[in-house]
Amino acid sequence: MDRIVENKHFIKPKYWGIIIVAVIVFSGALFLGFSDHTRSMSIEKDKVTVETVFNGRFNDYIQLSGQAAPIKTIFLDAVEGGRVEDILIEEGSMVKKGETILKLSNNDLHLNILNSEAQLAEKSNFLREVRLSMERDKLATERQILNGQYELASKKRAYDQNKMLYKNKLIAAEDMQRAEEGYNLALRLLEMLEKSKQQDSVYRKIQIDELTENLSNMRRNMALVNQQLDFLNVKSPVDGQLGQLDAEIGQTINRNQRIGQINVLSSLKVEVEIDEHFVDRVKIGLPAELEQTGTASKLTVKKVYPEVRNGKFKVDMVFTGALPANIRIGQTYYFKLELGQSSQALQIARGGFYQSTGGQAIFVLDKSEKFAVKRNITLGKQNQEYYEVLSGLASGEKVITSGYELFGESKKIIFK
Repeated sequence: MDRIVENKHFIKPKYWGIIIVAVIVFSGALFLGFSDHTRSMSIEKDKVTVETVFNGRFNDYIQLSGQAAPIKTIFLDAVEGGRVEDILIEEGSMVKKGETILKLSNNDLHLNILNSEAQLAEKSNFLREVRLSMERDKLATERQILNGQYELASKKRAYDQNKMLYKNKLIAAEDMQRAEEGYNLALRLLEMLEKSKQQDSVYRKIQIDELTENLSNMRRNMALVNQQLDFLNVKSPVDGQLGQLDAEIGQTINRNQRIGQINVLSSLKVEVEIDEHFVDRVKIGLPAELEQTGTASKLTVKKVYPEVRNGKFKVDMVFTGALPANIRIGQTYYFKLELGQSSQALQIARGGFYQSTGGQAIFVLDKSEKFAVKRNITLGKQNQEYYEVLSGLASGEKVITSGYELFGESKKIIFK
């Protein structure tokens, strides 16, 4: 009789394949769920710079350098052109206001002066002749008036006599009428002479005034021409130092050509170029301090130029006290410009990480210091040594401040 044989295997062999596949899938799911997939890289710890975040007094300043320059520069332009005949003061020498620096010659200008003098003399002679002629005409008119007055008096006397005689019927009416007509004619002629005299007087005055004004204009023109002659002597407009002179003996200088400059040395300024990052914070009146050979000199921002070129803008600073000893034009000086009052703030040291992340992220070390993770942060003000931290970090945390060029897209740095 057949007997049923019991299967002693707990799992039948045909199910083992399915179980193995399920175990593999489950293990993969656990690995994906609990493992760290952050993109990372390994690096030796001594290859990076690690700094500690701290809370302290933040000094709001920037370290700058600039060149000393004259407080004012006056350019020398040739008002009148000509040939350089003589150079009386060499470049770099001190000059006084009104002192002649160089002399020019201009033959055309001298010829113009001679022509102007001749025209002035001709005009003066013409005016003199006109005045003499008018004076003669005036005398002739006055003589005619005297004759007219005499004639009128004679005619009036004859008229009055004939009038009496005619009244007494001693003369004929014809004689009386002739005497009356002669008197009226003499009266009208005298009135015409008086009127002509008045008109001639007005005309003479207008003509003489015009000629006199014309002559006066010619004299003023002559004075200007002579002044042009004086411009051939190029003089210093102010006291100062002849900083540049672009002229040689025999050289032809054109009108309005720039030939040099005068440096006013009553004081000096420092010309500075500042990164455009600070363009909204640098204002007129901000204080600065220049250190040289152990002594500090005070400066202040005098002028901020509006243009930004090649990522920088220009500022002029002036000394508010005594000038540094042995200061030289063109020499470079280093100083601190205060942008605001110092205050308590969370800070980290400056480093190359700023150029890599724009100051928006930084690698923060774990407490074990075995790895560092990239974290978003917010920075505020900065000075020559530190950045002000506004958010994202806590005092005592350690961060990588060196450049991140080697890290690529890594979010985690593991130290070997």
